[in-house]
Amino acid sequence: MDQIFRIHASLGTFWWILLGLFFVIYIILDGADLGAGVFSLLMRDENDRAAIMASMAGTWDANETWLVVAGGVIFGAFPLVYGATFNYLMIPLMFALWGIISRAVAFEFHVHAKSSKRFWGVMFGLGSLVAALFAGMALGATLQGFPMSTANAQGINAANDPFGNTIPHFAGNALTFLTSFSVWTGIGALIAGGLAGTLYLCARFEQTDPIYQKAHRWASIFSYLALGAVVITLLWSYTMLPQAAAKWTGANAWMWLVLLLAILFSAYRMMSNHSLKNDFAALLWCGAIVVLMWGGMWATNFPYIVPNTWTIGAGANPANDLAILTLFMTGFVPVMIMYNAYQIWVFRKRITKLAGYASH
Repeated sequence: MDQIFRIHASLGTFWWILLGLFFVIYIILDGADLGAGVFSLLMRDENDRAAIMASMAGTWDANETWLVVAGGVIFGAFPLVYGATFNYLMIPLMFALWGIISRAVAFEFHVHAKSSKRFWGVMFGLGSLVAALFAGMALGATLQGFPMSTANAQGINAANDPFGNTIPHFAGNALTFLTSFSVWTGIGALIAGGLAGTLYLCARFEQTDPIYQKAHRWASIFSYLALGAVVITLLWSYTMLPQAAAKWTGANAWMWLVLLLAILFSAYRMMSNHSLKNDFAALLWCGAIVVLMWGGMWATNFPYIVPNTWTIGAGANPANDLAILTLFMTGFVPVMIMYNAYQIWVFRKRITKLAGYASH
């Protein structure tokens, strides 16, 4: 029996790590696309917005695949978490999904439209904004934990249930997710997306192109906004989230200090490369910041998959189900990574506003 428990714990932790990996890959890849979409709303010329859409036409759908995979992992490896998530976060996830769908429809319709190109261009930008905002709100709400009850489906408290049904149930309402912290994390997601998106556009467009020049100016602004947003979020998390404060100032406080210094160093390298117009290097350093911050958040919450609600072991499927999932699904991970890398390599060349999707 102890062997089964050890296997269950190991497989649960393995899928928890993979889940974090899938999310961070999605944030880096599609976060840049979403940010570029938000930035496109600042464009007055529809041809500029069309060129921004064309810059990601070969990769955006593959980037979004990582979100689908992450959702599949939650469903397959942590089904109780999946069920609770779609109760608690129904509204923000619904709006985020609407934004993602709107972007996809806008991509397809914009290139074929004649009199409605401006409408689909705005829908592309608006969908990007809504998806980033509500995804950020969902993350902030998750960090605060899910309101759960130990009453069973018939309303009998677990302590008084003669059948011992102790599966917890969602105890909030449709608007429980809406707090000042979740609204702030939504705004923070927009700022982070704006930074990633403008750096991405700098790496995709010729440096003489007007889109590049405007994106370069805004990337500098977003850099300082993002730095301020990170400071506010860390301080707010420290005062509001007990598990974060306990870990950051505990026995291993030096490790968190090293992580903070690594983030600050990466931010310095990103901003210095951006000022020197080493655009691809700046984008890579931005990705490094995302990896470090997401990894720090993931480690802060360990051993919880949802803070103060579901531990990895409590939320994971039984060991035999996890073993089957591991056997059949793990091999797809390197294939997907190689496919993404190949797409990025194929579409690596810089473009101009004369690229496809133009409205003339």
